[in-house]
Amino acid sequence: MSKRDYYEVLGVSKSASKDEIKKAYRKLSKKYHPDINKEPDAAEKFKEITEAYEVLSDDQKRAQYDQFGHTDPNQGFGGFGGGADFGGFGGFEDIFNTFFGGGTSSRRRDPNAPRQGADLQYTMTISFEEAAFGKETDIEIPREETCETCHGSGAKPGTKPETCKHCHGTGQISVEQNTPFGRIVNRRTCHYCNGTGKEIKQKCPTCSGSGKVKKRKKIHVKIPAGIDDGQQLRMAGQGEAGMNGGPAGDLYVVFHVRPHEFFERDGDDIYCEMPITFVQASLGDEIEVPTLHGKVKLKIPAGTQTGTKFRLRGKGVPNVRGYGVGDQHIKVRIITPTKLTDKQKQLLREFAEISGSAPLGEHEDSFFSKVKRAFKGE
Repeated sequence: MSKRDYYEVLGVSKSASKDEIKKAYRKLSKKYHPDINKEPDAAEKFKEITEAYEVLSDDQKRAQYDQFGHTDPNQGFGGFGGGADFGGFGGFEDIFNTFFGGGTSSRRRDPNAPRQGADLQYTMTISFEEAAFGKETDIEIPREETCETCHGSGAKPGTKPETCKHCHGTGQISVEQNTPFGRIVNRRTCHYCNGTGKEIKQKCPTCSGSGKVKKRKKIHVKIPAGIDDGQQLRMAGQGEAGMNGGPAGDLYVVFHVRPHEFFERDGDDIYCEMPITFVQASLGDEIEVPTLHGKVKLKIPAGTQTGTKFRLRGKGVPNVRGYGVGDQHIKVRIITPTKLTDKQKQLLREFAEISGSAPLGEHEDSFFSKVKRAFKGE
């Protein structure tokens, strides 16, 4: 059966760019990969797609194909002939990575290359005031550090690790496997050296060959003013030790702020509720209000209603990034006395008479009458 045109196979035009060809190939290879697509002809389609891509992704092969088509004077392009080994793909792991956005075998990570250590996380509980104004304190964390005896090599002093004879220092071993669409070279992590590429004949007595030891490390933490519940502080280089001379990871301190019995916080603003008496609300007064910055005077105008809100500028929380200070918002609540003396009761009755108050129901336009009509939909 004659071969289909490679451009037709990938569904691209003859003027398609390399990126367009690569994009089309990845899309189709995902669709027809035999490990994903169980249709009977998936393997053949996958083979056809890969062969087309191998030619059209290579400038020299593509130019030759554009000139001669499938009739190659140099006996073909090498693609998926009998016993093919996927050319430069190297193995199933590399094929899978290539299909789904990974690199080829030439980009495989060197097991002996420096690697950054793991990041750590520490949760710190602080008070409402400590979160608002900041604090300096010391914490202790357990972490892995480079062994001082072997300096991270894992080998006994006076000796050194040797190149793994099984993987020859690559950290991987190759296993060839025949499949319906060719021979696959499957590369796996070497279990003799655990992917390090090195064998330690005489292990360090302190770290038992790991190159790291567990220690409790004391770290000084500067809590910034304005930190809020759930926010975190990154401390560079305070995480786990790196591998092969790589840098240490980072430490992330996550803050949990205990709630305050009087204040509530929303961003950089503080909210609270202040009780006042009926007399203070009616006649006006000057009251003391607690803030995070100390007590301040607040003027209550005569005739203040319950629920009235006041704002104290600059009495909130400092912004954690240094963008000023929030405000404090105060809502007043008028407290109704529950225990009145006979004289107080008499004075209130006299007040009601003087102000023209009457028993409910006598004034149709009274407040409670209006509320009642609102509920009835009048």
